[in-house]
Formats: sequence, C-alpha cells, structure tokens
Amino acid sequence: MKPIWFANHVSLQVIDEISSKEVLDFVIRNKDFLKPWEVERNADYYSIAYHESLLHDEYRKMQEGSLFKVWLFKDEAIIGSIALSNIVRGAFQSCHLGYRLDERELGKGIMTEALRVVIKYAFQELQLHRIEANIMPRNKASIGVVEKLGFEHEGIARKYLKINGAWEDHIHMVLLNEEMHRL
Repeated sequence: MKPIWFANHVSLQVIDEISSKEVLDFVIRNKDFLKPWEVERNADYYSIAYHESLLHDEYRKMQEGSLFKVWLFKDEAIIGSIALSNIVRGAFQSCHLGYRLDERELGKGIMTEALRVVIKYAFQELQLHRIEANIMPRNKASIGVVEKLGFEHEGIARKYLKINGAWEDHIHMVLLNEEMHRL
C-alpha cells in the first residue's frame, strides 16, 4: 500500500492480513509495555492466525466506512497504529480515536505528528465533525499528546472500559472540526 505520510523515516500505511507477521512482531515486542493500557489478551492474541483474521476484519470495516486505521512503519518494522473506529455518519459524523506506539519510540514526537496527519484526513477527507479520545487519567503522556493537538476535556467517564482486567475511569477528550485551525 502507498504510504499516506512520510517523515523522519516513519510512514503511515493501510495494511491487510498480508502484514500479520509485522503486526505480531509489534504486539509481542510491546506486550509488557502495552498491558496496562489495553484489554486483557489471551494466548490466541499472540498468534499469526489471530492477526490475519483481525486484519482481514479491520480491512473489511475500512471498506464499509466504519473504521480508518493506519500503521506506523520505521525501517520496515511496525512501530505503532492509529485508528478512527466506530465511525458514525448521519447527524453524528463522529468517531473514537485510538493509538499506540512502540516503547522504543516514545518521546520523539512521532505520535503527535502522525496524529496530526490522521486528524487532518478525518476532517478533510472523511468529513467528520468530531473525534473523541478516551484516556485513563494516569496516562499523562497520552493526555499530553491530545492536548497538544487541541483536544478538550469534556468530563470523566466513570468505569468506562475494562482495561487489563479492571474497570477504569477515562477522561473524555474531544476535538471538533471547527477547531482544526489549531493543528
């Protein structure tokens, strides 16, 4: 697939099940690092078959318009992903934002710049009105990233998601299309 963005040896690409090995390498390499921020994973999650199926399903959802997902590549290895999920049209024109980055790449500004590109795509190409990010209060780095991009606090969603086996509160952060000039 053709990258949608390239800078500092990092590209954003839409992939399918052909890239399942690279995705599996990323999740295994970051297993311990991502564990506090993600849902509980069973042993199947760490298999090629699981990721082939997941990537096939995600690609289908992209074709349907309910998902937009890119993977961050550096030196031909996956170092992260960004997803606009639960895309709802009609009067809502909204989605949820999710992202993750390889532990070795933290603090380099990679995710902020990649999100800037995806947000621009969401507002200009997908014509969305609202992007919602829900972040655990203790995830200060992630909160800092979205605040740099102009997201605003809309409140706390109590016991919002079951993360790593526990129901976690999340700060509800939102960016509206009218606020894109901040990017």
